[in-house]
Amino acid sequence: MTRSRRLPTAAALAAAAALVLTGCGTTSVSATDADAPAAPTSAGCKADATKTATGPVTITDGVGRTVELDAPAKRVVVLEWQQIEDTLTLCVTPTAVADPEGYGTWVKAEKLPASVQSAGTREEPDLDAIAATKPDLVIVEAFKKDDEKITKLEKRGIPVLATLGADTSDPIGNMKKVFTTIAKATGRTDRADEVLDQFDDHLASAKAAVQDADLPTKEFLFFDGWIEGGNVVIRPYGKGALFTALGEELGLRSAWTDEIDKAYGNGGVDPAYGLGQTDIEGLTAVGSANLFYANDEEAGSYVTELDKSSIWTSLPAVEDGRAHAFPAGTWGAGGPLSNEQAIDAYVDAITAG
Repeated sequence: MTRSRRLPTAAALAAAAALVLTGCGTTSVSATDADAPAAPTSAGCKADATKTATGPVTITDGVGRTVELDAPAKRVVVLEWQQIEDTLTLCVTPTAVADPEGYGTWVKAEKLPASVQSAGTREEPDLDAIAATKPDLVIVEAFKKDDEKITKLEKRGIPVLATLGADTSDPIGNMKKVFTTIAKATGRTDRADEVLDQFDDHLASAKAAVQDADLPTKEFLFFDGWIEGGNVVIRPYGKGALFTALGEELGLRSAWTDEIDKAYGNGGVDPAYGLGQTDIEGLTAVGSANLFYANDEEAGSYVTELDKSSIWTSLPAVEDGRAHAFPAGTWGAGGPLSNEQAIDAYVDAITAG
């Protein structure tokens, strides 16, 4: 798996760590007369009976900007995968998205309709392609109000809603906040309430299912990885990471104890996403902890290389059958449905046998 397909690279994490959320900007737009794209055809949306709001919208977005809309956005362009998933879960089909092929490969919670156009890549959105769709709103992920994507879009007169993609102080709460912010911008708050109630019920049921599990230890680590220069790079999800928070909600204890490093470069986990970096040998630091990891199902991936390592095969969790790959396409920075998939993966592994 290549680093660009997953969560941010080390360089991106370092950049995010340097950003400060300051100031308040304002963006406003009049409602377009263009028809909205058809709703997604997922089972949840086929059965959806919630109403769409129609009145004016005023939102303080994730970086403190004020966004004003004459009416909920119908023609929406989305430039990050969690937010793509969220719009689809809200039964709103984007007119264009960043890297639709990558989304279709790595995110399985919501299927992207083939009719959705490409808006370039997540790193370099195609501004001309975005403008050509005549969007009511472009949804981006940012950590400061003068993020380059926001600035470039606003120079073209394109309205922007910025969402905070991660928050180590409350990762599950931030995931929900991103979802509800997009829901308000698109008039789909009733649908959002329904989905989040379902998520809370799902998490509560899962917690009950694993509370009596017979495990030699409650300590755990979730990680993903990649190949770089012929070597396996392991990315542990530490304090403040979303999948770590899910495991802790289920009653497990994080075994990756590195502290959040605000500079990200002096060791520890990054302050934006709670992610660290090590190698296979570094996994010995978690002792007998239960192991969970992302499975990308690519030939020559880091997962393939794990079994070739005597260090990996001698880890207590591997020897005892307590190292579990999550199903491919379980997105580690997704919305409510991706997180339900992760919860199910934890439960299936913990209660197996």
